[in-house]
Amino acid sequence: MSPGAVRRRGVRGGGWAGRLAPRHLTARGRLTLLYTAMVSATGVVLTALTYLLLRRRLGGRLGFYLHDTAGEPGAPPLPELPASVSGVRDVTLSAFLTQSALALALLTVPAALVAWLVAGRVLRPLRSVSATARRLSAENLSERVPVGTPTDELTALSATINDMLDRIQRGIAERDRALHSQRMFAANAAHELRTPLATMRTALDVTLEGEPDRAELLAMAADISAAVTTSRRTLDGLLLLARSQAGPGARRPVDLAGLVTAALGARAEEVRALGLGSATDLRPAVVWGEPVLLERLVDNLVGNAVRHNHPGGHLAAATGTAGGEAYLRLANSGPPIAAEETAALLEPFVRGVGARLHAEGGSGLGLSLVQAVVTAHDGRLIPTPRPGGGLVVTVLLPAASPAAPSAPADLSAPAPPSAPPAALAPPR
Repeated sequence: MSPGAVRRRGVRGGGWAGRLAPRHLTARGRLTLLYTAMVSATGVVLTALTYLLLRRRLGGRLGFYLHDTAGEPGAPPLPELPASVSGVRDVTLSAFLTQSALALALLTVPAALVAWLVAGRVLRPLRSVSATARRLSAENLSERVPVGTPTDELTALSATINDMLDRIQRGIAERDRALHSQRMFAANAAHELRTPLATMRTALDVTLEGEPDRAELLAMAADISAAVTTSRRTLDGLLLLARSQAGPGARRPVDLAGLVTAALGARAEEVRALGLGSATDLRPAVVWGEPVLLERLVDNLVGNAVRHNHPGGHLAAATGTAGGEAYLRLANSGPPIAAEETAALLEPFVRGVGARLHAEGGSGLGLSLVQAVVTAHDGRLIPTPRPGGGLVVTVLLPAASPAAPSAPADLSAPAPPSAPPAALAPPR
């Protein structure tokens, strides 16, 4: 709020008080003038009342005294009493008015000074609001108006402005996330759709150069179908990535243990085909989140653990709560990964350091989707290479409600294929 707005709305909009003060003065000047006028008016009214009371009492007492002493030696005769009483009263009242006017004039100066200081103190919070508003910009909305004590109208105004700034900051953050997700979608879609489009164009050009037979046309159709499937999978992944980066919608309690059970059940045939040994320690891990996004998070983690494994390898999963957080930990055997390469795994279409590659049967968005969903749910994603090859991925999300803590199992060394779920190593 600018000083001009304060002047327009603070005093001028205050009814009769604003109309009494000249409009060219500042809010502090008008408040000072108003306070001084109130002190002067109070002094005038008090002087007038004192004058009337003194006049009434003084006349009665002097008349009674003069009449009572008329018989004493040297007393004036009775016919002169009314004039004497009137003269004494007039002189006294005149002196009272003179002294009162002088005192009132002398009091006006310190009253104006005190009014100026009081007005400055009263308007200090408004100046703080104005200074904070001047410092704010679209790039810096972190500063807030100080809220002092005691609680009054000005502290309520400061709290209201801070709440408004919080809403504006959240709105700008959501806008930036949405714009960023749109830019990422456009850039990644343009980059990743070139390959399947080029494949389809090549298949068409090569096949239609001569007179293709039925077998060649079927082969071309198969190539185009595969390219279309890849494009659709890529677009679906990009859309989900953009949606998760824009933030989750309506949230409700979701148990990560149930999602892991469903994801492992959906890939049971793949696990059996690869001969993977699996071990699970699935304890309740309830979080507040959007079910669709969390389901895709778990499905991508399980899919990556199966897809990037090797025949006869291992797969282990654990869920639970600890320290007010729900955790999901998934470990798999596989090719060795250097510690410095783990950050690159979270980038879209990246596997390893700097290589933009699609995983076999995947969209290349697995861990980047997981990272976006975890960030949208105010959580953390921790990928850790296993010493013997493979990866341990830990997801930490705020727990939905306080629950009995269950320490996360150590999955850095998964159990052998024949081990039951209880063989998961205890936490270290």
